[in-house]
Amino acid sequence: MKSSAIFLSAALLLSGTALVKTGALLQAQETSPATLARRIGAIKTIAGNTLTLTPDSGPDVSVTIQPNAHILRIAPGAKDLKDATPVALQDLQVGDRVRVRGEAVSQPNSMTAVEIIVMSRTDLEARRAREQQDWQKRGVGGLVSNVDPAAATVTISVTGVGGKKEIVVRTAATTVFRRYAPDSVKFDDAKPSTLAEIHPGDQLRARGQHSADGTELTADEVVTGSFRNVAGTVNSVDAAAGAVNVQDLLTKKAVVVKVTPQSQLHKLPPEFAQRIAMRLRGSMPPGTPGAGAGRNSGGSSAESNPAAGMKPGSEATAHGSATANGGGPGGMRAGGGDFQQILNRMPTLSLTDLHKGDALLIVATEGSATGPATVITMLSGVEPILQAAPSSQAMMLTPWSLGGAPTGEGAQ
Repeated sequence: MKSSAIFLSAALLLSGTALVKTGALLQAQETSPATLARRIGAIKTIAGNTLTLTPDSGPDVSVTIQPNAHILRIAPGAKDLKDATPVALQDLQVGDRVRVRGEAVSQPNSMTAVEIIVMSRTDLEARRAREQQDWQKRGVGGLVSNVDPAAATVTISVTGVGGKKEIVVRTAATTVFRRYAPDSVKFDDAKPSTLAEIHPGDQLRARGQHSADGTELTADEVVTGSFRNVAGTVNSVDAAAGAVNVQDLLTKKAVVVKVTPQSQLHKLPPEFAQRIAMRLRGSMPPGTPGAGAGRNSGGSSAESNPAAGMKPGSEATAHGSATANGGGPGGMRAGGGDFQQILNRMPTLSLTDLHKGDALLIVATEGSATGPATVITMLSGVEPILQAAPSSQAMMLTPWSLGGAPTGEGAQ
């Protein structure tokens, strides 16, 4: 269900749509002999006339810049070099995104540059911030309930603590489609896609023009993916390996998930979790386990709710300060605010804070035959929520939780 804000990690040229566009631009501008090498990546270090480049794939490359090398700066999203500005070597900065063209030398992973095309780190960050704001302002996210190829529409179910509603996402020939890779949380690993690849059950995030009544959105861009939700309790934690073994309460099976530096881990304060639980009970139909438990009740009984009886989450000690990294666009609104923005400000969590029996809500990639699911967002301190509605975890989290949430040409 930072590139969140579930499918929320990739920035401009560093990833996502801008990388695709810029890669095409740089290839189109390639007119030198085939013997010249070319590398695209980010500047890691600069020392004199030598820089270390971290390419998109493979090991770091040492680049020696010739005195007569052409260095041109272009704006993020530029489609050609007509507005490129010549800059000097000293204008380059660590973090800038560059395409280096030059000659390979005898030393491994080394080259001598004759041309450098650069997008500055500050320009990329500014573009990313604008894109994130646009996704938050014009975006919507939810679970796909229906796809109508003839009408070129997708219906999504958007669920918040205040209830559920359906929104029709209208697409056109100009709509940009992208889809997350099944084993990656990075937006730069998302591939160009089509309406035909969207299926019920997928998570979808779109941005575009909302209708006046909020029931429809005409999409400029659509990002989808198939993710898994896990609500369960901790069996064991291997902090060194970044792995958590969780007993899924719904499937009754053990699930191993992998935590990476891109994963977001937070702990809900008890009072916040209780408020959500009470609102969940109030929005559930009569007769549903946990419904009508009352605002003074601590939750349903162990007989009616598999999450009841789990030990309190007070043993999971939150650490660090609250974060507000801009996040990715969230798929849920709570109290008029974006739930993901609220979540980003919750205390962060370390794997060493987790103990056997702690309750977790997790959104992760599907995983593959060769590896476990990768955590996108993990929440602890959720015992009251699972007691109120053990099957509601899909409502709580979406894959747009990473700072690398889809933001078109600005994600990280």
